[in-house]
Amino acid sequence: MANDSSSRLGRWLKRLTGRGGPVIPVVRLQGVIASDQRPGRLNIGGVAPLLKRAFAVKSAPVVAVIVNSPGGSPVQSRLISKRIRDLADEHKKKVLVFVEDAAASGGYFIAVAGDEVIADPSSIVGSIGVIFAGFGFVEAIGKLGIERRVHTAGKNKSTLDPFLPEKKVDVDRIIQLELDVHNVFIDWVKLRRGNKLKGTDDELFTGEYWSGARGLGLGLVDAIGDLHQVLHERYGKDISLKPIEPRRGLISLPFLGFSALTRDAVAALEDRALWSRLGL
Repeated sequence: MANDSSSRLGRWLKRLTGRGGPVIPVVRLQGVIASDQRPGRLNIGGVAPLLKRAFAVKSAPVVAVIVNSPGGSPVQSRLISKRIRDLADEHKKKVLVFVEDAAASGGYFIAVAGDEVIADPSSIVGSIGVIFAGFGFVEAIGKLGIERRVHTAGKNKSTLDPFLPEKKVDVDRIIQLELDVHNVFIDWVKLRRGNKLKGTDDELFTGEYWSGARGLGLGLVDAIGDLHQVLHERYGKDISLKPIEPRRGLISLPFLGFSALTRDAVAALEDRALWSRLGL
C-alpha cells in the first residue's frame, strides 16, 4: 500500500513540475449491452458518468476506450456510441478505441465511435446485423393437455406468442422491424468509417464477423495493436494511464429471494449465449 501511495505521489510531482508524460484516461466497456442494471452489463446509465469523467481530463491528448462486448441492445449501443461522439466533439478530444476479445454487433456499434479502431489480430469484429430469437411451444402444451387462453385489445398484441401457432403476418412485421434497426446500424457504420470501408454492402452488412486481422483488410478497423503498445509509441514512455472506474458507493446486500436468483441465472445464461455464438 505504501509503495502504491509513493508511486502515485511520484507521478503527481512529475506532472506538477512538468517532467511527467501526459495523463490518458482509459474507460473499459466490457460485457453484454442491456438496459438492466446488473454486474457485467453495459448501458448508458452506467457508462455516461465514466465517459463524462474521462473527457473532463483537460490535459489529456486523447481518450482511450477499451471495448469487449458481444453485443446486445441496439438502443443502448447507439446511446453509448453517440455519447462518446458528443463528448469528443464538445471537448475536441480524439478517441482511440481498443478491441479486446470482441467488438461484435452492438459492441462494434460502440467501437466505431472512435476516431480510430485498433484491434488484436485475433479479436472478433463486425457482426453488423440484427437478430430476433425465441421458442415455440405449441405442440408441447398440446401434448400436455394445456389450453392456451389469450385475450387482447389490439389484433397484433400477441405477436409471436410462443404458445400460439406462428403467423406469417407476425413474421413479416418482425422482419421489417429488424430491417429498420439494421439500417440504423449500417448508416452509423458508413457515417463513421466512410471511405475506409473496403468491402461491399453484401459482404460487410450480412451479420458475419471476422478476426481483427481480416477486419483490417475490410476497413472495419484501422490498425492492429494493443493499448499499451500504441499509446507508448504515440505519446511516449512516460505516459500515465488513468483508469476511469465506477465510484464505490455504500455496500448493499442483494435480496436473495428465489425470483432474484432465477433472474440472475437467466441473465447469466443469456450473456453466456451471446459470448458463445462468437466461440468465446
